Amino acid sequence: MTDKAAIEALLAPIAAGRASVRVDGSRASIILDVTGLPPAAQDALEADIRAASLPGIDEVRIARTAQRIERKLIAVASGKGGVGKSTVSANLAIALARAGRRVGLVDADIYGPSQPKLMGIEGKRPEAHDSKLVPLATAYGVPLLSMGGLVEPGQAIAWRGPMAAGALGQLVDANWGAAETLVLDLPPGTGDVQLTMIQKHRPAGAVIVSTPQDLALIDATRAIDLFTKAGIPIIGVIENMAGYACPHCGEVSDPFGQGGAQAAAGVLGVPFLGRIALDIAIRTASDAGTPPAAGNGPEGAAFIEIGRQVDEWLRANGG
Repeated sequence: MTDKAAIEALLAPIAAGRASVRVDGSRASIILDVTGLPPAAQDALEADIRAASLPGIDEVRIARTAQRIERKLIAVASGKGGVGKSTVSANLAIALARAGRRVGLVDADIYGPSQPKLMGIEGKRPEAHDSKLVPLATAYGVPLLSMGGLVEPGQAIAWRGPMAAGALGQLVDANWGAAETLVLDLPPGTGDVQLTMIQKHRPAGAVIVSTPQDLALIDATRAIDLFTKAGIPIIGVIENMAGYACPHCGEVSDPFGQGGAQAAAGVLGVPFLGRIALDIAIRTASDAGTPPAAGNGPEGAAFIEIGRQVDEWLRANGG
């Protein structure tokens, strides 16, 4: 008769401590811990175990189990469109990954998804496993799910609120594997998607993106008010498109104003996370699907610093 210890020893090089074995005569029952493994890796691991030669065993039964990962959701929001929220979301996710976090990126901008282009995976479509979407891998260690990967390129998403809210649920409740932090790129404004996210998915905190101009700040203030009334902590405010250095003469100008977001953060009593310049290098890298935070150039430094602050905030708040 083959004993439990012998089977576990034979499986150790394959399962790397993930297999718990019970032997009953010539039958082995194996509990396989697949926590953090993507579906393809789970299937491959089970196949390797079934293919192993186990002396004295005629029947192998395998049950998969996984520990529930308590994920922290970080909402990246803005009161209005056109302030660079999606660019900030992509680079924040990469900066957090570079800080050592296991991060996923949710393109929750249901009506205007742009993350597939920003993250360099346009045209790829996610698959489903056990009725859950499987995020797409990117070159930056940040898996991604977006409505942009579920509809044809250029197709308008003309949905009413409940349909958009349902789509958000499928993106957030997907098979995120080992990801411990999800960055949510929200649509602009304070509508159905934001309310559903707050009520059903309860983010740990919110990052607000604004340009320095007065109109953007008015709307950013509304976004802050929405999260504050819902009891969602404001991690901080980011001032985007803050200053433009002429590539020819080096003169710095402020086409959208200067310091407005920092001043507004001070008045509202919320942290200010920093400024991101209006830099053509950021625009060209983003259009090419190579977010600046993934590189070591000066245009990525502000994103890395903001990511460091958000990482510290998460650690200070149980994450």
